[in-house]
Amino acid sequence: MSLDIITHKGRRCVPVPIEEYERLNDQAPPFPPVDADGTSNAIDFARAAIARRLIADRRSAGLSQQRLGKLAGVRQETISRIESGKQTATVRVIDKLDKAIRRASGQARKRKAG
Repeated sequence: MSLDIITHKGRRCVPVPIEEYERLNDQAPPFPPVDADGTSNAIDFARAAIARRLIADRRSAGLSQQRLGKLAGVRQETISRIESGKQTATVRVIDKLDKAIRRASGQARKRKAG
């Protein structure tokens, strides 16, 4: 199978059908609605923002929830709840996940370079 690889803003990308993009994008929880005064529920917003960043970083590192859980010492179920916006992640858990993702990303870069 051959992929069409394009470069956009210095990043290598592959075009995907809009339906696939929307399917992948729909897995992240939506941001809460904004009130008439331009505000939204801060906790719901934080959960959605953390979930979206975690999903993006995990995918960018090429990790499944299961693999990230093993690397970080966090249950896969916990990662799933955080990514769905159903659970507020503690600072301790976020730090563990972040360190595991950075380690995995660094190892992937070393493999590509070497």
